[in-house]
Amino acid sequence: MATVTRESIGTLHEKIKVQLSKEDYLPGFEKKLKQYAKTANVPGFRKGMVPASMLRKMYGQSLFTDEVLHAAGHKLEDYLGKEKLAIFAQPMAMPLDSLNLDMNNPADVDFFFEVGLKPDFEVTPLKNKTKLTRYKVDVSDKMIEDETLRTARRYGKVEEHETVSSKEDIIYTIYEACDADGNVAAESQKTEDTVRLENLPLKMQSMVIGKKAGDTLVFRPSDVAAGDELTAFLKDPLKQGPEAADQYYKLTLTKTGLLVPHELNAELFAQVFPNAEVKDEADFKQRIKEELSKEFERISRDRLHNEIYELLVHNVHMQLPVPFLKRWLKEGGEKQKTDAEVETEFGSFEHQLRWTLISDDLIKQNNVQVSQEEVMNDIKAKVLAYFGMQPSEDAPWMESYMAKISKDEKTIDETYRRILYERLFTVLETKFNVEEKQVGEEEFYKLPDAHAAHHHHH
Repeated sequence: MATVTRESIGTLHEKIKVQLSKEDYLPGFEKKLKQYAKTANVPGFRKGMVPASMLRKMYGQSLFTDEVLHAAGHKLEDYLGKEKLAIFAQPMAMPLDSLNLDMNNPADVDFFFEVGLKPDFEVTPLKNKTKLTRYKVDVSDKMIEDETLRTARRYGKVEEHETVSSKEDIIYTIYEACDADGNVAAESQKTEDTVRLENLPLKMQSMVIGKKAGDTLVFRPSDVAAGDELTAFLKDPLKQGPEAADQYYKLTLTKTGLLVPHELNAELFAQVFPNAEVKDEADFKQRIKEELSKEFERISRDRLHNEIYELLVHNVHMQLPVPFLKRWLKEGGEKQKTDAEVETEFGSFEHQLRWTLISDDLIKQNNVQVSQEEVMNDIKAKVLAYFGMQPSEDAPWMESYMAKISKDEKTIDETYRRILYERLFTVLETKFNVEEKQVGEEEFYKLPDAHAAHHHHH
Protein backbone atom coordinates (compact mmCIF):
# COMPACT_ATOMS: atom_id res chain seq x y z
CA MET A 1 0.00 0.00 0.00
CA ALA A 2 1.19 3.49 -0.85
CA THR A 3 2.02 5.84 2.01
CA VAL A 4 2.15 9.62 1.71
CA THR A 5 3.93 11.77 4.30
CA ARG A 6 4.87 15.42 4.39
CA GLU A 7 7.37 17.58 6.23
CA SER A 8 8.06 21.30 6.39
CA ILE A 9 11.17 22.55 4.58
CA GLY A 10 10.54 26.30 5.00
CA THR A 11 7.81 28.92 5.52
CA LEU A 12 4.64 27.44 3.94
CA HIS A 13 6.98 25.23 1.95
CA GLU A 14 6.54 21.46 2.31
CA LYS A 15 8.05 18.29 0.96
CA ILE A 16 5.64 15.45 0.21
CA LYS A 17 6.95 11.90 -0.03
CA VAL A 18 4.92 9.35 -1.99
CA GLN A 19 6.08 5.79 -1.29
CA LEU A 20 4.75 3.22 -3.73
CA SER A 21 4.86 -0.51 -3.19
CA LYS A 22 4.74 -2.76 -6.25
CA GLU A 23 1.06 -3.58 -5.50
CA ASP A 24 0.28 0.08 -6.29
CA TYR A 25 1.38 -0.09 -9.90
CA LEU A 26 1.80 -3.69 -11.07
CA PRO A 27 -1.92 -4.46 -11.66
CA GLY A 28 -2.23 -1.27 -13.71
CA PHE A 29 0.85 -2.14 -15.74
CA GLU A 30 -0.41 -5.68 -16.54
CA LYS A 31 -3.79 -4.21 -17.57
CA LYS A 32 -2.14 -1.64 -19.87
CA LEU A 33 -0.04 -4.34 -21.47
CA LYS A 34 -3.16 -6.45 -22.19
CA GLN A 35 -4.99 -3.46 -23.69
CA TYR A 36 -1.96 -2.65 -25.80
CA ALA A 37 -1.83 -6.22 -27.12
CA LYS A 38 -5.32 -5.78 -28.63
CA THR A 39 -4.39 -2.72 -30.66
CA ALA A 40 -0.64 -2.96 -31.33
CA ASN A 41 0.43 -2.78 -34.97
CA VAL A 42 3.59 -4.81 -35.48
CA PRO A 43 4.67 -5.64 -39.06
CA GLY A 44 4.28 -9.38 -39.82
CA PHE A 45 1.51 -9.93 -37.23
CA ARG A 46 -2.25 -9.53 -37.49
CA LYS A 47 -3.72 -6.91 -35.18
CA GLY A 48 -4.16 -8.34 -31.67
CA MET A 49 -2.08 -11.46 -32.45
CA VAL A 50 1.37 -10.23 -31.35
CA PRO A 51 2.88 -12.62 -28.72
CA ALA A 52 2.79 -11.14 -25.22
CA SER A 53 6.49 -11.80 -24.62
CA MET A 54 7.44 -9.89 -27.74
CA LEU A 55 5.24 -6.92 -26.79
CA ARG A 56 6.71 -6.92 -23.33
CA LYS A 57 10.21 -6.79 -24.77
CA MET A 58 9.37 -4.01 -27.24
CA TYR A 59 7.10 -1.71 -25.25
CA GLY A 60 7.05 -3.06 -21.71
CA GLN A 61 9.64 -0.80 -20.10
CA SER A 62 8.14 2.48 -21.33
CA LEU A 63 4.61 1.36 -20.35
CA PHE A 64 5.97 0.29 -16.97
CA THR A 65 7.67 3.65 -16.34
CA ASP A 66 4.51 5.55 -17.40
CA GLU A 67 2.35 3.50 -15.05
CA VAL A 68 4.66 4.03 -12.05
CA LEU A 69 4.70 7.82 -12.63
CA HIS A 70 0.93 7.83 -13.19
CA ALA A 71 0.35 5.93 -9.92
CA ALA A 72 2.57 8.37 -7.98
CA GLY A 73 0.74 11.40 -9.42
CA HIS A 74 -2.63 9.84 -8.69
CA LYS A 75 -1.75 9.12 -5.04
CA LEU A 76 -0.46 12.69 -4.63
CA GLU A 77 -3.72 14.14 -6.01
CA ASP A 78 -5.82 11.96 -3.69
CA TYR A 79 -3.75 13.09 -0.74
CA LEU A 80 -4.01 16.81 -1.58
CA GLY A 81 -7.78 16.46 -2.02
CA LYS A 82 -8.24 14.59 1.24
CA GLU A 83 -6.04 16.96 3.25
CA LYS A 84 -7.70 19.97 1.54
CA LEU A 85 -4.33 21.63 1.05
CA ALA A 86 -4.60 25.09 -0.56
CA ILE A 87 -1.49 25.15 -2.71
CA PHE A 88 0.02 27.51 -5.27
CA ALA A 89 0.17 26.34 -8.87
CA GLN A 90 1.18 22.67 -9.18
CA PRO A 91 3.28 20.42 -6.95
CA MET A 92 6.79 20.31 -8.38
CA ALA A 93 8.65 17.02 -8.56
CA MET A 94 11.95 17.16 -6.72
CA PRO A 95 14.87 16.01 -8.84
CA LEU A 96 15.68 12.35 -8.27
CA ASP A 97 19.27 11.20 -8.15
CA SER A 98 18.29 8.16 -10.12
CA LEU A 99 15.04 6.42 -10.83
CA ASN A 100 15.88 2.77 -11.36
CA LEU A 101 12.61 1.43 -12.67
CA ASP A 102 13.00 -2.10 -13.95
CA MET A 103 9.92 -4.04 -15.01
CA ASN A 104 11.74 -7.31 -14.37
CA ASN A 105 12.49 -6.33 -10.77
CA PRO A 106 9.45 -4.38 -9.54
CA ALA A 107 10.24 -2.80 -6.18
CA ASP A 108 9.11 -0.06 -3.81
CA VAL A 109 9.72 3.43 -5.22
CA ASP A 110 9.89 6.82 -3.46
CA PHE A 111 8.92 10.09 -5.09
CA PHE A 112 9.34 13.56 -3.60
CA PHE A 113 7.34 16.66 -4.45
CA GLU A 114 7.49 20.18 -3.09
CA VAL A 115 4.43 22.37 -2.64
CA GLY A 116 3.89 25.99 -1.67
CA LEU A 117 0.96 26.53 0.70
CA LYS A 118 -1.32 29.56 0.48
CA PRO A 119 -1.10 31.74 3.59
CA ASP A 120 -3.86 32.69 6.00
CA PHE A 121 -4.08 36.45 6.37
CA GLU A 122 -6.32 39.20 7.63
CA VAL A 123 -7.30 42.23 5.55
CA THR A 124 -6.36 44.70 8.29
CA PRO A 125 -6.82 47.99 6.35
CA LEU A 126 -10.53 47.10 6.03
CA LYS A 127 -10.85 46.24 9.72
CA ASN A 128 -9.21 49.50 10.70
CA LYS A 129 -11.36 51.49 8.22
CA THR A 130 -8.27 53.27 6.87
CA LYS A 131 -8.91 56.89 5.84
CA LEU A 132 -8.85 57.64 2.12
CA THR A 133 -9.53 60.76 0.06
CA ARG A 134 -11.79 61.03 -2.97
CA TYR A 135 -10.81 64.13 -4.95
CA LYS A 136 -13.43 66.23 -6.66
CA VAL A 137 -11.85 68.40 -9.33
CA ASP A 138 -13.35 71.88 -9.75
CA VAL A 139 -13.96 72.58 -13.42
CA SER A 140 -12.83 76.21 -13.73
CA ASP A 141 -14.03 78.74 -16.31
CA LYS A 142 -10.56 78.69 -17.87
CA MET A 143 -10.77 74.90 -18.37
CA ILE A 144 -14.16 75.33 -20.06
CA GLU A 145 -12.80 78.11 -22.33
CA ASP A 146 -9.70 76.03 -23.25
CA GLU A 147 -11.80 72.96 -24.04
CA THR A 148 -14.26 75.07 -26.09
CA LEU A 149 -11.39 76.46 -28.16
CA ARG A 150 -9.81 73.00 -28.58
CA THR A 151 -13.18 71.67 -29.78
CA ALA A 152 -13.69 74.59 -32.19
CA ARG A 153 -10.18 73.97 -33.58
CA ARG A 154 -10.78 70.23 -33.95
CA TYR A 155 -13.82 70.97 -36.12
CA GLY A 156 -12.20 74.01 -37.81
CA LYS A 157 -10.78 74.26 -41.33
CA VAL A 158 -7.49 75.31 -42.85
CA GLU A 159 -7.56 78.50 -44.93
CA GLU A 160 -4.66 78.45 -47.36
CA HIS A 161 -2.49 81.53 -47.69
CA GLU A 162 0.66 82.35 -49.56
CA THR A 163 3.36 82.93 -46.99
CA VAL A 164 4.17 81.43 -43.59
CA SER A 165 3.60 84.39 -41.32
CA SER A 166 3.05 83.18 -37.73
CA LYS A 167 3.78 80.22 -35.50
CA GLU A 168 0.03 79.53 -35.48
CA ASP A 169 0.30 78.58 -39.19
CA ILE A 170 -0.06 75.02 -40.34
CA ILE A 171 2.68 73.92 -42.72
CA TYR A 172 2.61 70.98 -45.12
CA THR A 173 6.12 69.70 -45.80
CA ILE A 174 8.21 66.95 -47.41
CA TYR A 175 11.56 65.91 -45.89
CA GLU A 176 14.23 64.06 -47.92
CA ALA A 177 17.79 63.07 -47.01
CA CYS A 178 20.33 64.92 -49.25
CA ASP A 179 23.90 66.20 -49.46
CA ALA A 180 25.15 69.63 -48.27
CA ASP A 181 24.06 71.21 -51.58
CA GLY A 182 20.55 69.79 -51.37
CA ASN A 183 21.00 67.04 -53.98
CA VAL A 184 18.63 64.22 -53.09
CA ALA A 185 19.82 60.64 -53.65
CA ALA A 186 17.65 58.55 -56.00
CA GLU A 187 16.71 56.03 -53.30
CA SER A 188 15.93 58.65 -50.65
CA GLN A 189 12.62 58.18 -48.82
CA LYS A 190 10.13 61.04 -48.80
CA THR A 191 8.56 61.80 -45.43
CA GLU A 192 5.45 63.99 -45.52
CA ASP A 193 4.37 65.96 -42.48
CA THR A 194 1.65 68.43 -41.49
CA VAL A 195 2.19 70.41 -38.31
CA ARG A 196 1.65 73.75 -36.61
CA LEU A 197 4.82 75.78 -37.03
CA GLU A 198 5.17 76.22 -33.25
CA ASN A 199 5.72 72.44 -32.94
CA LEU A 200 8.99 72.59 -34.90
CA PRO A 201 12.34 73.36 -33.20
CA LEU A 202 12.62 77.12 -32.45
CA LYS A 203 15.52 77.67 -34.86
CA MET A 204 13.60 75.91 -37.63
CA GLN A 205 10.57 78.16 -37.04
CA SER A 206 12.57 81.32 -37.82
CA MET A 207 13.97 79.64 -40.97
CA VAL A 208 10.48 78.78 -42.26
CA ILE A 209 8.78 82.14 -41.51
CA GLY A 210 8.38 84.11 -44.74
CA LYS A 211 8.62 81.03 -46.98
CA LYS A 212 5.89 80.08 -49.44
CA ALA A 213 4.72 76.90 -51.23
CA GLY A 214 7.50 75.44 -53.40
CA ASP A 215 10.35 76.94 -51.31
CA THR A 216 13.06 74.61 -49.98
CA LEU A 217 15.60 74.63 -47.14
CA VAL A 218 18.66 72.45 -46.55
CA PHE A 219 19.58 71.82 -42.91
CA ARG A 220 21.14 69.36 -40.47
CA PRO A 221 18.98 68.38 -37.44
CA SER A 222 21.98 68.93 -35.09
CA ASP A 223 22.28 72.55 -36.35
CA VAL A 224 18.65 73.45 -35.65
CA ALA A 225 17.98 71.58 -32.39
CA ALA A 226 19.69 70.01 -29.38
CA GLY A 227 18.86 67.77 -26.41
CA ASP A 228 15.24 66.68 -26.04
CA GLU A 229 14.13 68.97 -28.85
CA LEU A 230 16.55 67.22 -31.25
CA THR A 231 15.46 63.73 -30.12
CA ALA A 232 11.78 64.65 -30.63
CA PHE A 233 12.45 66.21 -34.06
CA LEU A 234 14.41 63.15 -35.28
CA LYS A 235 11.68 60.82 -34.10
CA ASP A 236 8.86 62.80 -35.63
CA PRO A 237 8.69 64.05 -38.41
CA LEU A 238 12.03 62.57 -39.63
CA LYS A 239 11.33 59.04 -38.23
CA GLN A 240 15.06 58.55 -37.57
CA GLY A 241 17.29 57.63 -34.65
CA PRO A 242 20.15 59.72 -33.11
CA GLU A 243 22.55 58.54 -35.84
CA ALA A 244 20.75 60.85 -38.35
CA ALA A 245 21.51 64.05 -36.36
CA ASP A 246 24.34 65.12 -38.73
CA GLN A 247 22.69 63.99 -41.97
CA TYR A 248 21.60 66.80 -44.34
CA TYR A 249 17.89 67.07 -45.10
CA LYS A 250 15.94 69.02 -47.66
CA LEU A 251 12.61 70.49 -46.55
CA THR A 252 10.11 71.36 -49.29
CA LEU A 253 7.13 73.48 -48.30
CA THR A 254 4.09 72.27 -50.27
CA LYS A 255 1.38 74.46 -48.78
CA THR A 256 0.67 76.66 -45.82
CA GLY A 257 -2.47 77.87 -44.13
CA LEU A 258 -4.06 78.99 -40.93
CA LEU A 259 -6.38 76.82 -38.88
CA VAL A 260 -9.57 78.77 -38.45
CA PRO A 261 -11.56 77.47 -35.48
CA HIS A 262 -15.18 76.60 -36.21
CA GLU A 263 -17.67 79.30 -35.27
CA LEU A 264 -19.61 78.56 -32.09
CA ASN A 265 -22.88 78.01 -33.95
CA ALA A 266 -25.71 75.47 -34.31
CA GLU A 267 -23.73 73.47 -36.88
CA LEU A 268 -20.84 72.93 -34.45
CA PHE A 269 -23.17 72.14 -31.52
CA ALA A 270 -24.89 69.44 -33.59
CA GLN A 271 -21.54 67.93 -34.67
CA VAL A 272 -20.14 67.76 -31.15
CA PHE A 273 -23.35 66.62 -29.40
CA PRO A 274 -25.36 64.81 -32.11
CA ASN A 275 -27.84 63.25 -29.67
CA ALA A 276 -28.75 66.42 -27.81
CA GLU A 277 -30.61 69.66 -28.44
CA VAL A 278 -28.08 72.44 -27.77
CA LYS A 279 -29.79 75.84 -27.76
CA ASP A 280 -26.95 78.37 -27.65
CA GLU A 281 -23.32 79.00 -26.71
CA ALA A 282 -24.06 79.07 -22.96
CA ASP A 283 -25.80 75.70 -23.24
CA PHE A 284 -22.87 74.34 -25.29
CA LYS A 285 -20.37 75.41 -22.62
CA GLN A 286 -22.56 73.93 -19.91
CA ARG A 287 -22.44 70.58 -21.75
CA ILE A 288 -18.66 70.84 -22.13
CA LYS A 289 -18.48 71.47 -18.39
CA GLU A 290 -20.57 68.32 -17.74
CA GLU A 291 -18.33 66.24 -20.04
CA LEU A 292 -15.20 67.55 -18.28
CA SER A 293 -16.75 66.83 -14.87
CA LYS A 294 -17.60 63.27 -15.95
CA GLU A 295 -14.08 62.69 -17.22
CA PHE A 296 -12.54 64.02 -13.99
CA GLU A 297 -14.93 61.91 -11.95
CA ARG A 298 -13.71 58.84 -13.85
CA ILE A 299 -10.02 59.78 -13.38
CA SER A 300 -10.63 60.51 -9.70
CA ARG A 301 -12.45 57.20 -9.18
CA ASP A 302 -9.59 55.34 -10.92
CA ARG A 303 -7.19 57.10 -8.59
CA LEU A 304 -9.18 56.04 -5.51
CA HIS A 305 -9.35 52.43 -6.75
CA ASN A 306 -5.63 52.45 -7.42
CA GLU A 307 -5.07 53.79 -3.90
CA ILE A 308 -7.20 50.96 -2.44
CA TYR A 309 -5.30 48.40 -4.54
CA GLU A 310 -1.87 49.64 -3.40
CA LEU A 311 -2.99 49.99 0.21
CA LEU A 312 -4.19 46.39 0.33
CA VAL A 313 -1.23 44.89 -1.53
CA HIS A 314 1.34 46.67 0.66
CA ASN A 315 -0.40 46.68 4.03
CA VAL A 316 -1.97 43.22 4.32
CA HIS A 317 0.60 41.18 6.17
CA MET A 318 1.11 37.74 4.66
CA GLN A 319 3.92 35.26 4.42
CA LEU A 320 4.73 33.59 1.13
CA PRO A 321 6.79 30.47 0.31
CA VAL A 322 9.38 32.53 -1.58
CA PRO A 323 11.88 29.74 -2.50
CA PHE A 324 9.04 27.59 -3.88
CA LEU A 325 7.57 30.50 -5.85
CA LYS A 326 10.97 31.36 -7.31
CA ARG A 327 11.47 27.77 -8.43
CA TRP A 328 7.98 27.74 -9.93
CA LEU A 329 8.66 31.03 -11.74
CA LYS A 330 11.90 29.57 -13.05
CA GLU A 331 10.62 26.17 -14.22
CA GLY A 332 6.83 26.42 -14.38
CA GLY A 333 6.51 28.25 -17.71
CA GLU A 334 6.93 26.97 -21.25
CA LYS A 335 10.57 27.99 -21.29
CA GLN A 336 12.93 27.79 -18.32
CA LYS A 337 14.13 31.17 -17.00
CA THR A 338 17.60 32.06 -15.71
CA ASP A 339 18.13 32.96 -12.04
CA ALA A 340 18.78 36.58 -13.08
CA GLU A 341 15.43 36.73 -14.94
CA VAL A 342 13.65 35.28 -11.90
CA GLU A 343 15.19 37.92 -9.63
CA THR A 344 14.21 40.71 -12.04
CA GLU A 345 10.62 39.50 -12.43
CA PHE A 346 9.95 38.36 -8.87
CA GLY A 347 8.96 41.78 -7.46
CA SER A 348 6.07 42.38 -9.85
CA PHE A 349 5.12 38.67 -9.78
CA GLU A 350 4.84 38.80 -5.97
CA HIS A 351 2.89 42.09 -6.11
CA GLN A 352 0.37 40.53 -8.51
CA LEU A 353 0.19 37.31 -6.47
CA ARG A 354 -0.61 39.21 -3.27
CA TRP A 355 -3.39 41.06 -5.09
CA THR A 356 -4.81 37.78 -6.49
CA LEU A 357 -4.94 36.23 -3.00
CA ILE A 358 -6.48 39.34 -1.41
CA SER A 359 -9.01 39.99 -4.17
CA ASP A 360 -10.09 36.32 -4.37
CA ASP A 361 -10.70 36.43 -0.63
CA LEU A 362 -12.68 39.71 -0.81
CA ILE A 363 -14.74 38.57 -3.83
CA LYS A 364 -15.77 35.48 -1.87
CA GLN A 365 -16.43 37.37 1.39
CA ASN A 366 -18.58 40.00 -0.31
CA ASN A 367 -20.27 37.56 -2.69
CA VAL A 368 -19.36 39.63 -5.76
CA GLN A 369 -20.75 37.94 -8.87
CA VAL A 370 -21.07 38.55 -12.61
CA SER A 371 -23.40 36.53 -14.83
CA GLN A 372 -22.75 35.45 -18.42
CA GLU A 373 -25.71 37.61 -19.52
CA GLU A 374 -24.19 40.71 -17.90
CA VAL A 375 -20.92 40.08 -19.72
CA MET A 376 -22.72 39.80 -23.09
CA ASN A 377 -24.82 42.93 -22.43
CA ASP A 378 -21.69 44.90 -21.58
CA ILE A 379 -19.96 43.84 -24.82
CA LYS A 380 -23.11 44.70 -26.79
CA ALA A 381 -23.37 48.18 -25.22
CA LYS A 382 -19.71 48.89 -26.07
CA VAL A 383 -20.20 47.87 -29.71
CA LEU A 384 -23.25 50.12 -30.04
CA ALA A 385 -21.41 53.03 -28.42
CA TYR A 386 -18.51 52.51 -30.83
CA PHE A 387 -20.89 52.97 -33.78
CA GLY A 388 -22.61 55.88 -32.03
CA MET A 389 -25.91 53.99 -31.79
CA GLN A 390 -28.52 54.00 -29.02
CA PRO A 391 -29.48 50.66 -27.34
CA SER A 392 -33.02 51.20 -28.67
CA GLU A 393 -31.85 51.39 -32.31
CA ASP A 394 -32.27 48.43 -34.58
CA ALA A 395 -29.04 46.59 -35.42
CA PRO A 396 -29.89 43.47 -37.49
CA TRP A 397 -26.20 42.45 -37.71
CA MET A 398 -25.87 42.36 -33.91
CA GLU A 399 -27.09 38.78 -33.45
CA SER A 400 -24.47 37.19 -35.69
CA TYR A 401 -21.79 39.49 -34.23
CA MET A 402 -22.66 38.41 -30.66
CA ALA A 403 -22.72 34.75 -31.72
CA LYS A 404 -19.16 35.17 -32.98
CA ILE A 405 -18.06 37.02 -29.82
CA SER A 406 -19.50 34.30 -27.56
CA LYS A 407 -16.76 31.98 -28.90
CA ASP A 408 -13.99 34.53 -28.24
CA GLU A 409 -12.77 33.37 -24.82
CA LYS A 410 -10.21 36.16 -24.43
CA THR A 411 -12.76 38.99 -24.88
CA ILE A 412 -15.30 37.24 -22.65
CA ASP A 413 -12.73 36.64 -19.91
CA GLU A 414 -11.36 40.20 -20.04
CA THR A 415 -14.87 41.69 -19.89
CA TYR A 416 -15.84 39.35 -17.01
CA ARG A 417 -12.77 40.31 -15.00
CA ARG A 418 -13.20 44.04 -15.65
CA ILE A 419 -16.84 44.00 -14.43
CA LEU A 420 -15.94 41.75 -11.49
CA TYR A 421 -13.19 44.11 -10.29
CA GLU A 422 -15.32 47.23 -10.91
CA ARG A 423 -17.95 45.69 -8.63
CA LEU A 424 -15.38 44.65 -6.06
CA PHE A 425 -14.00 48.20 -5.90
CA THR A 426 -17.49 49.69 -5.67
CA VAL A 427 -18.05 47.45 -2.61
CA LEU A 428 -14.62 48.30 -1.18
CA GLU A 429 -15.25 52.06 -1.47
CA THR A 430 -17.98 51.62 1.16
CA LYS A 431 -15.65 49.72 3.52
CA PHE A 432 -13.14 52.52 3.97
CA ASN A 433 -13.45 55.86 5.64
CA VAL A 434 -13.60 57.96 2.42
CA GLU A 435 -13.68 61.73 2.70
CA GLU A 436 -14.24 64.04 -0.27
CA LYS A 437 -11.89 66.91 -1.03
CA GLN A 438 -12.28 69.69 -3.62
CA VAL A 439 -9.12 70.47 -5.60
CA GLY A 440 -8.15 72.40 -8.72
CA GLU A 441 -6.90 70.64 -11.86
CA GLU A 442 -3.27 71.63 -11.31
CA GLU A 443 -3.31 70.50 -7.68
CA PHE A 444 -4.92 67.19 -8.68
CA TYR A 445 -2.18 66.37 -11.17
CA LYS A 446 0.52 67.20 -8.62
CA LEU A 447 -0.77 64.63 -6.12
CA PRO A 448 1.76 61.86 -5.38
CA ASP A 449 1.33 58.59 -7.20
CA ALA A 450 -0.46 55.93 -5.11
CA HIS A 451 2.13 53.23 -5.80
CA ALA A 452 4.98 55.42 -4.53
CA ALA A 453 3.03 56.39 -1.43
CA HIS A 454 2.50 52.78 -0.32
CA HIS A 455 5.63 51.12 -1.63
CA HIS A 456 6.84 49.40 1.48
CA HIS A 457 5.75 45.87 2.39
CA HIS A 458 4.97 45.53 6.08
